Amino acid sequence: MKNTTKLKNILQLYTVTLDLDDNNNNIQLTTTNKRNNSTTTFIDKAYSIVIGKAFSHMLKEIKKSEKNL
Repeated sequence: MKNTTKLKNILQLYTVTLDLDDNNNNIQLTTTNKRNNSTTTFIDKAYSIVIGKAFSHMLKEIKKSEKNL
């Protein structure tokens, strides 16, 4: 799955903030859940990795919420 598709899916459930640290070494992606305002931050040197981590986290949260139904 391409990163743009992953980001589109993430944006359906989360508000996303992208930032670059002061040394321009790491990308920081922070997701804020639109339903309960919980936040999670992912940090890595590559954009594709932080998108992948956020997408994986989203899938785990969906699976966890389906289990609670």
